[in-house]
Amino acid sequence: MAQFTRKAKAEWQGTGKEGKGTLTSGSGVLSATRYGFSTRFGEEKGANPEELIAAAHAGCFTMALAFGLAGAGYTPTRLATSAAVTVVQEGAGFKITKSALELEAQVPNISKEKFGEIAQGAKANCPVSKVLNAEITLDWKLL
Repeated sequence: MAQFTRKAKAEWQGTGKEGKGTLTSGSGVLSATRYGFSTRFGEEKGANPEELIAAAHAGCFTMALAFGLAGAGYTPTRLATSAAVTVVQEGAGFKITKSALELEAQVPNISKEKFGEIAQGAKANCPVSKVLNAEITLDWKLL
């Protein structure tokens, strides 16, 4: 599997603040999922791009870590990662400035030093980390 492409579509009607849109992913997991100003900048229930980036980063990092651990001969019993994406106003627009990963892991027979080394490698090398133009932090606990 040397190359693959994933697709998604956004549709929008109306102005930026009063308009409404939908997001649909190629896999169908998102299917005309509603998003708008209040779901993005407020607390109304619905999708928003930054939350999707946070989910993508958490998922990508966790899978990269699982592969890294397996490559080093370790089998995790649990890897639980959350990602918090920070958005700040920049001029007339906004910018993602940070993605903070928090991880709880259960990996039998691994030292904290070895785990930290593999986790840092996964943070640096997962494809979503590579595409983000933001500070990426990782706090982890080995249980």
